[in-house]
Amino acid sequence: MDKQFAVFDLDGTLADSMVYWAELAGEFLKKRGLHPVPEGIADEIKTMTMAESAALFVRTFGLEDTPEQVAGEMNAMIEEHYRKDIPLKDGAGEYIRRLASQGVRMCVASATDRHLVSDCLKRLGILPYFEFLISCEEVGRGKDSPRVYEEAARRFGAQPGKIAVYEDALFAARTARQAGFYVVGVYDRGSKDFDQLKQMADEVVLSWRDCLG
Repeated sequence: MDKQFAVFDLDGTLADSMVYWAELAGEFLKKRGLHPVPEGIADEIKTMTMAESAALFVRTFGLEDTPEQVAGEMNAMIEEHYRKDIPLKDGAGEYIRRLASQGVRMCVASATDRHLVSDCLKRLGILPYFEFLISCEEVGRGKDSPRVYEEAARRFGAQPGKIAVYEDALFAARTARQAGFYVVGVYDRGSKDFDQLKQMADEVVLSWRDCLG
């Protein structure tokens, strides 16, 4: 595809952040003197929201905090990582700069809060290359709905088939594909669905460094 428009996911696609999310529960419990994480809890919370995880911790460990207070503390911890130490994936910055030099118009569409995306990309030095940032919260739906991609297409003034969507998550990539976008599947070390993503995607990125030639 001769790319003219590109929509990038952040977590697991451009930023090597998924390990920070995976270790957040353990980081919180260690901070509270409840480390190591009891067997089974890490798997149990993988499919939970932050609020659900917080409620589980309150019940399991008899914390005096409310679930809202625990969720707030965990959110503050992950926000600190976005602002201070979450890195780009190797070669991602160079890839973005190359696309920019070729005149590709780009944005980021993420489930992460827009202000955190902005702070993270600014620290990493690539924020100016994106025309705009969109969060799923802004459009009122997660990436199980195409709404965030459709909003990007509206802002670009382009049809979905002319836009490349870069995603590491199978469900998000499938949503974009079903909505008519060109899908680039990006490998992330934490993904268990990459074989399926590879089969479904129009194009695959095993590593950004490899894409630079």
